[in-house]
Amino acid sequence: MGSVGLMGAMASLVVMLSVTPGPDSLSGYALMRSAMVAVSTYVFLPSLTLTLLAGLLAIAQRAFHNAGWAWLKLATGILMFEGGLVHIQGTMQQEAELAAQALAGHGNPAELGLSLSGERGTLWLLLAVSTANVVLGVWRPRLTRRQARGQPSSPAQPSSFATSASESVKLT
Repeated sequence: MGSVGLMGAMASLVVMLSVTPGPDSLSGYALMRSAMVAVSTYVFLPSLTLTLLAGLLAIAQRAFHNAGWAWLKLATGILMFEGGLVHIQGTMQQEAELAAQALAGHGNPAELGLSLSGERGTLWLLLAVSTANVVLGVWRPRLTRRQARGQPSSPAQPSSFATSASESVKLT
């Protein structure tokens, strides 16, 4: 559920960025920026928190400690956390504050809109990472290290000696 809200919030932010008027229309720009901060604060951040907590609780279970996909999901979750807080929430709040100051006559409107393409690229990248997280959680591919020759196999996988010994017992 958290990833649905997270991806929905990011998709809506991408749409809002694409229809945001330029900084030359200062009142419209400031209004869209405040709406984007509201979406990122009330939908994006809670969904991100819920998704990360669910992932941490899942990896805390012993059953997932040897699952490579779970560790990959944890690594991408850390990317989502950092990207979401710093590059989404932080940038949007800063830009909304600059727009509000410029609208009040205390800021420089020439400083506005410089981060639009970077924000859009970050949102698309995080949408791709979030999609990969959902795919990993549903598909759960077998991502394990190959064992080198001569190393004993784990107890979950019988060794060739144990397999041949059980076959010889069946034959007699």
